[in-house]
Amino acid sequence: MTSEQARIDIFKRATAGTVRAIAGSEDVEVAYQPGAAGLSGKHVRLPTPTRVLPAAEVARMRGLADAIALRLRYHDESIHAARAPLTQEARDAYDALEQARVEIVGAAHMEGVAANLRHKLGVEFEAEGLDQMTRRDQLPVSQALALLVRERMDPESVPETAWHMIGLWRRSMSQSALEALDELAAARADQVCFAGASRKLLAVMNLAESESGEGQSEQSEEEGGQREQSLRQDNDDNHDNRENATSQAGDEIPPEALETAELEADHASSDEDLEAENAGAADRSPAGPQQNHKSQGSNSHASYHPFTRAFDEEVEANQLCDPDELNRLRQMLDQQLQHLQGVVSKLANRLQRRLLAQQQRAWDFDLEEGLLDVGRLARIVVNPLLPLSFKRERDAEFRDTVVTLLIDNSGSMRGRPIAVAAMCGDILARTLERCAVKVEILGFTTRAWKGGQSREKWVSDGKPQEPGRLNDLRHIIYKPADAPWRRTRRNLGLMLREGLLKENIDGEALAWAYRRLLARPERRRILMVISDGAPVDDSTLSVNPGNYLEKNLRDVILDIEEHNVVELTAIGISHDVTRYYRRAVTIVDAEDLGGTMMKRLTELFDEDLAEAWARAAALRAPLVA
Repeated sequence: MTSEQARIDIFKRATAGTVRAIAGSEDVEVAYQPGAAGLSGKHVRLPTPTRVLPAAEVARMRGLADAIALRLRYHDESIHAARAPLTQEARDAYDALEQARVEIVGAAHMEGVAANLRHKLGVEFEAEGLDQMTRRDQLPVSQALALLVRERMDPESVPETAWHMIGLWRRSMSQSALEALDELAAARADQVCFAGASRKLLAVMNLAESESGEGQSEQSEEEGGQREQSLRQDNDDNHDNRENATSQAGDEIPPEALETAELEADHASSDEDLEAENAGAADRSPAGPQQNHKSQGSNSHASYHPFTRAFDEEVEANQLCDPDELNRLRQMLDQQLQHLQGVVSKLANRLQRRLLAQQQRAWDFDLEEGLLDVGRLARIVVNPLLPLSFKRERDAEFRDTVVTLLIDNSGSMRGRPIAVAAMCGDILARTLERCAVKVEILGFTTRAWKGGQSREKWVSDGKPQEPGRLNDLRHIIYKPADAPWRRTRRNLGLMLREGLLKENIDGEALAWAYRRLLARPERRRILMVISDGAPVDDSTLSVNPGNYLEKNLRDVILDIEEHNVVELTAIGISHDVTRYYRRAVTIVDAEDLGGTMMKRLTELFDEDLAEAWARAAALRAPLVA
C-alpha cells in the first residue's frame, strides 16, 4: 500500500468515526462514493476523496460529514414530515431552514465543527458565484431564507461572501417576515416549535398556505373561499404532479388533502374543466398560494404571448461560465456516473451495431462518371471500343438524419435526473456521430425564479391585465448539430452548475427546437424531449389562467405532429408525458433513461418498428389532441 493510499484510508476511518461520535450512534454506516454527499436513514454517503487530498478538500469533507452527523443527532424526520408543505419550492425552503437549525444548534459548543461548516458554506457559495450576485432574484429563495435565519441565530456562521445578499434580501422583506425570522431564531432548540415558525415564515413569504390548528389564528371566510376555489380548479393530474413532487423529497401527501382534491375535481362542472380533464391537464398551480383571479372560463382561450421578449436569452453553454469551471463540472459529471456509464455505453454500442448493419452498400452501375468500375474492365480488354464504366454508391437514408435532444433544465430535475440526462446525451451524441448522424443537444430553463426583468417591467407598466408570459427565457445550446462531439463534450457538465436550473416553459422551448430543426438541410429530422413534469412558472401562472402554459404546450405539440415534418418523441421521468405527445414513454427511475433513449432511437431507425409506432400514435391521436 502506498503512502498516499494509507493516508486516504486513515482519513476515511477518522471521518467515519467522527460522524458516529457526533451522531451519537454506532449503527451509522459511512460509504465513500463518487458524487454528492447524502443521507438515507442511517446510511451516510460522502464523496470519494482524491489521491492528493489537499487541505481545502479535507476541510470541505469534514464540513459535509459534520453537517450530516448533526442532522442525525438533532433532527426528527417524523416531526419534519408532518408539517412539510406540498409545493416543491416551499419544500426546498422548509428543508433548508431545518438544516440551518441543526447545524447552528449542533455547532454551538464545538468550535472545530463550526469552523468546518463555515468553510463548507464558503466553498459552496464561491462555487455558485454568490459574491458576484448583484440582484436578490439571482439567489434562490430557499438559500436566501436559510442564510437569513443563520444570520439571526449565529452571525459568526455566515461566510463573508454572503453578507451582501443578506442585506439585499433583508431590505426587501416585510416587517411580518422579519418578525417570523426572529421567532425562528428563538425556537431553534425545539424542532416542533421551529417547524411551526418555518411554516409561518413560508406563509408570510407567499410560498405556502398558513397552517390551521391550535396556536394559530383562524382563516377568514374570504381566504377559505379562495382555497376552495383553488381546489376546484385542480384536477386529477394536478394531484398526480403534487404527489410526484412530494415523493421526490421522500414523503407522502396527507390522505385527507388527496381525497379533498379528488372530490373537488370530480364535481367540477364547467366545460373548460371537463375539456382539461379529458386532455389530461397537468399541474396548473404555481408554487405558493395564488391570487383569486376571475374564472378561467372567461379568459382561458386567450392566445399565448410573452409580455416582452427583450430579456430572453439564447446562449451557448460555454458562455455561461469560464473554461476552468466547465472542466471541473465535466469531471464531476464523469465521477458521478462512472458505474452507470458502462451500462449505457453497452446499449449505445448495440445501437451503433444496429445502425451500421443497416448500412448495406448499394451501387448504381454503368454511369458516365463516378468511381471506375474495375470489375468490368475485362470488357474493355475484350472490346477496346466499349466506353469505360463508372459506378456511384447510393446514400443510406438514415445518414441524412439529424437528431435534436431537448432536455428540461428546470429545478425539479436537480440532482440525479439532470446528471443522468447529461451523461446519456453525451453518449448518444458520440454514438450517432460514429454513424454519420448529426446530433444537437439543447436545454431550456428561465433566468430567474418567480419572474425576472420581464415581471419587473410588467410591474413598472402598471400591471396590465392578462400580460402573458412573465419570466425571462434561457435557451441553452450545449452542442450544435454541426459541431463535433470532442469540442463540446465539456459543455454538458454545465447542467450540474448550482443555480442554473430554475423554471420550465416547455411550449416555447419546444417551438424553439422545432424552428432550429426546420432550418436544417437533412431530409429526416428527429426531436426527442426529456422532461420530468408539466410546464410551471410561478410568475406567469399567478396572473394568467391556470392552464395557460400547458395549453400552449399542447398547441405547439399539435402543430408539430400535424405538419409531420419533424418526428417528435418524448421521455417522461416520473411524469406521464403520453397525455401530451402521441409518441412517448414514461420511466419511473432516472437510471432507466439511457436504455430507454437507445431503445426509442433504435425503433425510430428500424422501419418495421417505426411503422408500428406510427400506427399506435394514430390510434391515440383522438385521446391526445
